[in-house]
Amino acid sequence: MVDLSKIGERQRLKSKAGDEPHWQRLRAGCYVGYRPSKRGGKGSWFARAYDVDAGKYARKSLGDYGSQTGNEVFNHAKLDAEKWAELVEAGGVQSQSLETVADACKEYLKVRPGLIAEGVFRRHVFSDPIAKVKLDKIRRRHLREWRKRLEEAPALLTRNKDGERRTKVRSVSTVNRDMVPLRAALGRVLQPGPPNTEAAWQEALKPVKGADKRRDLYLDRGERERLLNAADAEIAPFIRALCVLPLRPGALAGLCVKDFDKRTRTLTVGQDKHGRPRQIAVPEIIANFLTEQCKDKLPAASIFRRQDGRKWTKDAWKNPIKAAVSAAKLPLSATAYTLRHSVITDLIRERLPALTVAQLSGTSVAMIERHYGHLVRNDAEDALAALAI
Repeated sequence: MVDLSKIGERQRLKSKAGDEPHWQRLRAGCYVGYRPSKRGGKGSWFARAYDVDAGKYARKSLGDYGSQTGNEVFNHAKLDAEKWAELVEAGGVQSQSLETVADACKEYLKVRPGLIAEGVFRRHVFSDPIAKVKLDKIRRRHLREWRKRLEEAPALLTRNKDGERRTKVRSVSTVNRDMVPLRAALGRVLQPGPPNTEAAWQEALKPVKGADKRRDLYLDRGERERLLNAADAEIAPFIRALCVLPLRPGALAGLCVKDFDKRTRTLTVGQDKHGRPRQIAVPEIIANFLTEQCKDKLPAASIFRRQDGRKWTKDAWKNPIKAAVSAAKLPLSATAYTLRHSVITDLIRERLPALTVAQLSGTSVAMIERHYGHLVRNDAEDALAALAI
């Protein structure tokens, strides 16, 4: 058994067939591995641990610890291998062998399925050169180049019936959001590299601070009613639902008849940004509305569907809502997402706890506080002003 803690012994190692690392046993079922560089540079380190549930060994790339020297390299690799082995043994890590960035993304979708991540991977990863980069070879420059391509890719505004695509320059906030799934997928299988080194892959995916702007356009109940009255009959039920439920338009469009239990007045939201199902108990007036929409439809049918039976999509609802906004003489920047923002604003104004609003809308408390905290502060000032003598 090789002793990887000795620098001289590591330097004498030769590459194995199939690039298999040289392994050193740390304890039963836990190994640290080293693969010498064919170009004479720093070699790569690996962890291997036995997964009892899968009945086989799992392996993970640890990188090259570029900023570390001498015995520090082995000590860090040993510590990381032992920590990772503990996760494997506890059942917290997938045991499937992952080799490329595409493999890491596909595995991430199995563990954390979601329409947002799936779309980002499909549009910007799987068809990009980054997909074929080996996880143990990935460097900061690879992801910097990918990020540059992402920033230069035009953002789709709309696609009309003739197939014409209208695009705009991708905003910084959009780039921030599109980097999230890849950063999360790589974070599950790679250790962060030492700062200011090529191994520090995570540095290339840091979001630009202050890029996300707060949504300021708010439609009050009267304006939402005008919008609904101006809407075409086909889109009206979809708009009404956006006016009474704090859901993302995509999540609303994904609801099926089987997702609503009229007996318990419970709505299960499954297809959403984070992919985690959640349940919403709705009042009787909304339950009656949902019951009417579900009438005479099969369990797998969409609750809100178009006249041809297909479910609503972003490209399908955009123009009808835009036409209704114009007919109702509302600000032309109003969109389907404006309705979600307006409903959340009303819930905050009704002094519903931020945690409850976050659970209903499928977001985090931090996000609610970031974008709607000013409303709470304003209400607090009004309450204090009322105490003045």
